[in-house]
Amino acid sequence: MHPYRSHTCADLRKGNVGDTVRLSGWVHRVRDHGGVLFIDLRDHFGVTQVLCDPDSPVFAEVENVRSEWCIRIDGNVKARDESLVNDKIPTGEVEVFIRDMEVLGDAPELPLIVFGDQEYPEETRLRYRFLDLRREAMQNNMKLRSDVVASIRKRMWDLDFREYQTPIITASSPEGARDFLVPSRLHPGKFYALPQAPQQFKQLLMVSGFDKYFQIAPCFRDEDPRADRSPTDFYQLDMEMSFVTQQDVFDTVSPVIAGVFEEFGQGRRVDAAADWPQISYRDAALWYGTDKPDLRNPIKMQDCSDHFRGSGFAIFAKLLEHEGTEIRAIPAPTGGSRKFCDRMNAFAQKEGLPGMGYIFWRKQSADSIAQEQGISVKDVNAKIKAGEIVLGNEAAGPLAKNIGPERTEAIREQLGLDVGDAAFFLGGKPDAFERVAGLARDAIGTELNLTDKDRFAFAWIVDFPIYEKDEETGRVDFEHNPFSMPQGGMDALNGDPLDVLGYQYDLACNGYELVSGAIRNHKPEIMFKAFEIAGYGKDEVEKRFGGMVNAFTYGAPPHGGCAAGIDRIVMLLADQDNIREVILFPMNQRAEDLMMDAPSEPTAEQLMELGLRVLPREE
Repeated sequence: MHPYRSHTCADLRKGNVGDTVRLSGWVHRVRDHGGVLFIDLRDHFGVTQVLCDPDSPVFAEVENVRSEWCIRIDGNVKARDESLVNDKIPTGEVEVFIRDMEVLGDAPELPLIVFGDQEYPEETRLRYRFLDLRREAMQNNMKLRSDVVASIRKRMWDLDFREYQTPIITASSPEGARDFLVPSRLHPGKFYALPQAPQQFKQLLMVSGFDKYFQIAPCFRDEDPRADRSPTDFYQLDMEMSFVTQQDVFDTVSPVIAGVFEEFGQGRRVDAAADWPQISYRDAALWYGTDKPDLRNPIKMQDCSDHFRGSGFAIFAKLLEHEGTEIRAIPAPTGGSRKFCDRMNAFAQKEGLPGMGYIFWRKQSADSIAQEQGISVKDVNAKIKAGEIVLGNEAAGPLAKNIGPERTEAIREQLGLDVGDAAFFLGGKPDAFERVAGLARDAIGTELNLTDKDRFAFAWIVDFPIYEKDEETGRVDFEHNPFSMPQGGMDALNGDPLDVLGYQYDLACNGYELVSGAIRNHKPEIMFKAFEIAGYGKDEVEKRFGGMVNAFTYGAPPHGGCAAGIDRIVMLLADQDNIREVILFPMNQRAEDLMMDAPSEPTAEQLMELGLRVLPREE
């Protein structure tokens, strides 16, 4: 017999009754039922119940085992009584009577319990990640991750892509975040960088004639952590294609992503790839307050500025006298109560704004008609009874009183609202309130149960502006990827830089950015001009991107591609809110590995070998 096991802890069935078997695994839990010891023995594959009573030659040893000891047992497979069958596990019809046992690895008292769903502080979970990963939910998340990566690889190969590995130690390249620098021992004072993405190398592969490339690529960025982003490293499906348009890229990658979500989405609805809308960056900002909208929420914001110009609501009327300002409305179907409106107003204040104006529509009351017509409530009720007055709807709230019934009715009609609905309003320069407007839209959709939680909703965000202007300095710089081809080519670069759009695109799903990519700027003369507008001279471009610029002078094909975040894809599929739940060994919020004690201080010998000296940080 094998020294450790004849079967896994998921193998045994009723047909094995009477067999002598050997199992190895961890003690999941121990139950003492009046002198009979029951152990749930767990390995990576499943759980088998084993038992021992005083008739067993190793009963005394079995009495000593504790949770998470690693043991090997030999025993006989027995059928469980029908009343004791456990339908929740595949091995639930049998149990194994222990004849022999060996402790392969004992354990002290545990800092966190593997059995059950107890919550533990993040610090404890990350410091003892090897125990945390033994928990069933974590095992399932990591198996899901592995299966997703395998599925993506197969789908890419089926589309005639080939996987190529690009360098991990390379030159620094601006990808929108800080590099991790690696000092060179052989070239003192010089540094390599860990790649933020294989961007330049995959473009060079297209110049080299490989046509279709992909890679499950590790990427390294020194970023501030957040729930959907690792502060150090992450993995992405990186891909690039030659002789393609933007639509070709969409038509290639969309079925891959949709297929993965259909395969692992556990029955949740996946929008058909052919139906994924293409929304311009500016429309996404207007309608959703973000370039990664959650389209499970049907709410679409609208510009209502015209209804407030010259109105009795002085705050908005005066705001609109300034250039670049607008009033945006967030419709809230079924949100027409003062209590809900006040709660959302408080939400905006918590996010740093003075608040949100609101209007809600309700059925007219006898009181309001009496006040409007200057007659008694009694007379109004009599006229209602006689059919002389028909109750309509009315707008309520501070805004409604200030702008009057004609304007509120026009707003209601524009937004397509009715009695029982509400609308919230934010004003000023969009950059100042857009983020909060987007958060408010999400909160309203959630609170009013408008957001379909059982769905994956995708949208391509397109037409990103290439440049932005710093309002304080007036300097024009790249707003997005500097390697994107401008729409209109060189001609587009001869006009106002802020009007230049790029062939750049993102794929959003349920409020997260899953994919980012572009059709690349493969013409050196257009690239030099694009960088010149942002204040980078030809010499600087050649110095920083010399390898790629040089390659583009030797017959570069039109090409484009994208990268999809593996961690975020798995996070959504696993229905998790934090990316650390789907990464084997993540860093904490301070970019520290508590388990391996990283980052750590180098030794004096290491620094001397690299010709480095660490200066004390100024307080």
